[in-house]
Amino acid sequence: MKFFQSGFFNYFKELGKRIFDNIKSERVKNNLLTAIPFWLGSIIVGCAAVFYAQLFLLGENLLVKMIHNRIWLLFIIMPVAFIVSWWLVKRFSPYARGSGIPQVMAAIEFANPKDYDKVKRLLSVKIIFYKVVSSFILVLGGGAIGREGPTIQISGAIFNKIYEILPGWWPRISRKSMIVTGAAAGLSAAFNTPLGGVVFAVEELTKIHFNHFKTAVFTAVIIAGLTAQQLAGTYLYLGFPKTTAVSFSGLMAIVLLGLLAGAAASYLSKTILLLQRWRNSFNATWKHLLFWY
Repeated sequence: MKFFQSGFFNYFKELGKRIFDNIKSERVKNNLLTAIPFWLGSIIVGCAAVFYAQLFLLGENLLVKMIHNRIWLLFIIMPVAFIVSWWLVKRFSPYARGSGIPQVMAAIEFANPKDYDKVKRLLSVKIIFYKVVSSFILVLGGGAIGREGPTIQISGAIFNKIYEILPGWWPRISRKSMIVTGAAAGLSAAFNTPLGGVVFAVEELTKIHFNHFKTAVFTAVIIAGLTAQQLAGTYLYLGFPKTTAVSFSGLMAIVLLGLLAGAAASYLSKTILLLQRWRNSFNATWKHLLFWY
């Protein structure tokens, strides 16, 4: 983006360097400089997650208003929205498709100097734009999609961009740690669960050596969750459960239903994968259009 190459942005980078050069303690300065990108990213992610959630709510409300007393409009709005959303992603940003979580996991694996170009394709400002626009259009068309996976990819892209714009004099920070923290911060903000984000970060970062960044990582994840809570309020993602004592026969019924639900979900996943393979075999645009219609 031109903004990050502008004289205005470079002025602030130089101003920041002069300010931190005045800190006498090298340990304090390095610890602070290491933590700032994580903290800045977490605040942006918290705000972005709330904005994204409100965008989904806006799309749903607009759809309800459009079809109020005109339910037949769904037969026009829905196929048009699905086709436009699919075309935008296919034409301009193929890596913005899907939930976004596989892209983040791949970017974590590619977070080494020789594969930085691959990371840029998976996590970028362009991805953020088309992810937000295409998903909003889908929601506006009545699509049953979730915002949690996309939020994680958007958050990873935000942290990756922050990593890219750090000036040369900044202490060395691991790109992998930044991307994982971005994903964890996105999870924390999307589900309103700071501890869930911390657990995700621990699971992923225990695969690499990250002792130098652990304080910044954990605080960043918590800040993202708290930022989202501050803006959107405290809530439970799945609502407030009302539980009472359960009898032994009730427990057996729960176990049986759990087994049946697991088996059904397995077959559903297989069916979706078969449909996905079938769709991927299309070699003409008109077949994709017909499929979405």
